[in-house]
Amino acid sequence: MLFIAENGTMVMHQDKELYSCTLDSASVPDIIRQARTISGAFIVLCGKKGAYIETQDPKALAEINKYYHRCQYVDDLLSVEDEFIKVALLHFDGSEAHIDPVIRPAFGKDFQVVVSAKIWLDVMNKVASKGAAIRHLQQTMNFSFEQTMSFGDYFNDVEMLKESYYSYAMDNAHPGVKELARFSAPSNSEAGVITAVNAFLDAE
Repeated sequence: MLFIAENGTMVMHQDKELYSCTLDSASVPDIIRQARTISGAFIVLCGKKGAYIETQDPKALAEINKYYHRCQYVDDLLSVEDEFIKVALLHFDGSEAHIDPVIRPAFGKDFQVVVSAKIWLDVMNKVASKGAAIRHLQQTMNFSFEQTMSFGDYFNDVEMLKESYYSYAMDNAHPGVKELARFSAPSNSEAGVITAVNAFLDAE
């Protein structure tokens, strides 16, 4: 089984890196400093070795730990040494309303800035996406657009859906994502992916 991780910035197979798309390390401090100006925002600096945080806020830690199992507390994110693949920003009052208006004008031209969930926004390499990772695998593992199935619910899934003929939007997906997908699946809380896959296989 292959794992496309961190919004397509890394592809792993049996602990071996097949593909990565890193951030320019020289630019990361500017992103961190800008994010620090956003009241109520929490920063997760994502590297190849793990994720790094400055917060000890219990609510933020509970949310961050859902996604980052190899997470390390540091006094200063600017002091971390790693190969960075993503800066993830969390705001419990909504990433689209509170983070995007600050980060996109400053970095949207040179970086991939994507609202990845109601409370998350990610800053990545300009060419990084789940779609780019899928395309790399299609080319290196010799399978086609018509042989690709994907499931998405938010804007970090858009490029992946575009690279897949069998593109499914979850019932709980953002309306903008639903407009892009060819097919629909039940919501995440209803085991929508498994339900859709089983229905597809039963029809074959």
